[in-house]
Amino acid sequence: MAEVIQIGQQYYVLATAARADSSRRVLKHGDTFAVFDRYGDILPLGLGEEGVYHEGTRFVSRQELLIDGKRPLILSSNIQDDNSLFSADLTNPDLVEGRASMLARGTVHIMRSRFLYDGACHEAIRLSNFGEEEAEFSLSLILDADFVDMFEVRGIHRESRGRFLPLETSGDRLSLGYEGLDGLTRTVRSVFTVAPERFEGGEAIFPLRLAPKEQAHIGQTIVCESGTPKSSIPSFETAYRHVKASHRRICEEGCAVESDNDLFNNFLTRSLADLRMLMTSMDDAFYPYAGIPWFSTPFGRDGIITALESLWLNPGNARGVLTFLARTQAADFSAVQDAEPGKILHEARKGEMANTGEVPFGNYYGSIDSTPLFIMLAGEYLRRTGDLAYIQSLWPHVERALEWIDKHGDADGDGFVEYCKRSERGLRNQGWKDSEDSVFHEDGRLAEGSIALCEVQAYVYGAKNEAAYIAETSGRRAEAMRLRAEAYEMQRRFEATFWDEELGVYVLALDGEKRPCRVKSSNAGQCLLTGIASEERARRLESELLSQEFYSGWGVRTIASDQPRYNPMSYHDGSIWPHDNALIAYGLSRYGLRKGPVRMLEDMFRVGLYVDQQRLPELFCGFHRRSGEGPTLYPVACAPQAWASATPFHLLQACLGLNVDAVARTVTLDRPELPEFIGRIRMRNLRVGQARLDLVLTRQAGDVGAYLERREGDVTLRILK
Repeated sequence: MAEVIQIGQQYYVLATAARADSSRRVLKHGDTFAVFDRYGDILPLGLGEEGVYHEGTRFVSRQELLIDGKRPLILSSNIQDDNSLFSADLTNPDLVEGRASMLARGTVHIMRSRFLYDGACHEAIRLSNFGEEEAEFSLSLILDADFVDMFEVRGIHRESRGRFLPLETSGDRLSLGYEGLDGLTRTVRSVFTVAPERFEGGEAIFPLRLAPKEQAHIGQTIVCESGTPKSSIPSFETAYRHVKASHRRICEEGCAVESDNDLFNNFLTRSLADLRMLMTSMDDAFYPYAGIPWFSTPFGRDGIITALESLWLNPGNARGVLTFLARTQAADFSAVQDAEPGKILHEARKGEMANTGEVPFGNYYGSIDSTPLFIMLAGEYLRRTGDLAYIQSLWPHVERALEWIDKHGDADGDGFVEYCKRSERGLRNQGWKDSEDSVFHEDGRLAEGSIALCEVQAYVYGAKNEAAYIAETSGRRAEAMRLRAEAYEMQRRFEATFWDEELGVYVLALDGEKRPCRVKSSNAGQCLLTGIASEERARRLESELLSQEFYSGWGVRTIASDQPRYNPMSYHDGSIWPHDNALIAYGLSRYGLRKGPVRMLEDMFRVGLYVDQQRLPELFCGFHRRSGEGPTLYPVACAPQAWASATPFHLLQACLGLNVDAVARTVTLDRPELPEFIGRIRMRNLRVGQARLDLVLTRQAGDVGAYLERREGDVTLRILK
């Protein structure tokens, strides 16, 4: 078993064997997700995150299957490769008490199959008697609901809550309800295909008698409702057909990637399946919800970075992100929401506490980097797809975002974009490292006042250049020239202000007094993403980022180990985030630097060999890699998490120097390299505007060759050496 360690209010799991033991299983569909154990049960144990959640509220807090009042023995459990179906194989333990004759363990096989669809959890249970004699026993299905807001699950105490409604049972169904302080009535309805003999509270009891080789089937559908009850509930079979059809539609889009390494293929398959599972329909757009369990909702920064990481693979992800964020762009001032005109959303929530204003996150705008990142994504999307008509429809939103950068983002007019919390309950720190203690000085003191983060300035530089590209492509040449001049001025001032010759990196930030936070952080590596750094400084950054102080053997730490506040078990001050490494790797690749990207891909793949289901978590601890042991896990990390799921594809892109330009009708491989565990990569259905490619890459004698296996349409493959 993995060892669980508690330090303060945080928990950590040490993985000491290949594949850390994790019992958590996850399903998601739309605004509903479920977290349960390997048995398929939901129990109020451990870290307390198990449950069926719907629109920001935990509806089901307990769901348990018992046989003669005892927990079955587990044989195995799995989630299908496309994340559509959970299945568990169970069997009975030795059953003796109160029986005329013992039912020996391993006599009855119990098969549980479960999936989510349209706010409901559908489950089919099959029981088979493999004994030589009749098997008589009772099956109990226990259900309870606490209707706890996600922020309560995360530990926030509420002074008051709404009113629970009386439990109702009748025939083949059970109902639990709650009237919230937001005026919404939330209900859990459980409908069985076979009526139980009786209910004892929330426990449905089914006495069963199975002849040898006989089977029994019991179905249960748990429906989560907010406000209006559903008019009808589809059958298990009908709902499952809809789920599989939606998965097929999603799989038809995007490029398929396959290598000659089966383990690496499994790693990519899991990552892509997780990314697809997190994609959520938002009216006419699909948006990647940030992560399960804590962040299964739209986040601006997370959605944009996920879209950038996977842009070459499937630009449809980016279109959905741009559409939703343009629709929710702030139009007015709101101190409670940290909103200003033109600002791009940080986070949107639907739960009771958001509805009542107990937390400011209904639509919350406390993110300093979502706005420039939005502009960057718009420009990159145009380059990737050539869809000028769509980007021109977004141009008013780009203009408002640019105005926010110049007017509100740089409120003091010093040429740098900074943040300062206005909402009393908002975030103190509003960059991607948004924990309370993530921005500090070289003596460990927390930075005060308006904070100008180094990577945010790089994003603004990238935003001005991408906006210039859009303007020029649209025929606005004067505007493009002005924006490029502004980007050049930002680059000049950034290099003069943020570079620290003694540290050999860009400083973490400037505080409210314009004093540099002289800390070696991974933020400096993210500055490379937009090309703001000089060639010489990019090479020095690579050397620092791959040093023993920064690089643990598993990846780049958020803070170097010789810095104040370094703690490998912290959320942002010494941990390792896969997406952070991917952004750094892609930044290095812009400068033709391949050593770092190849090493990061190798080591993230090795992380995947240790973690449950080869699923990269949101983050893990920054302890130095020890021979024969896996990484030290951070068990309250989200898994799956969108930008972690997209990480392998961005790392692969960085190694290959891959650039897809639909406007220029080219696919470019710039000084491509592959790690030693990959000999061959095949990319099928790579879309370049209206053209399609199947591309094969092979590693040979320190080089990578490539050829077109199929080409449909006007597109050129360029290989730069």
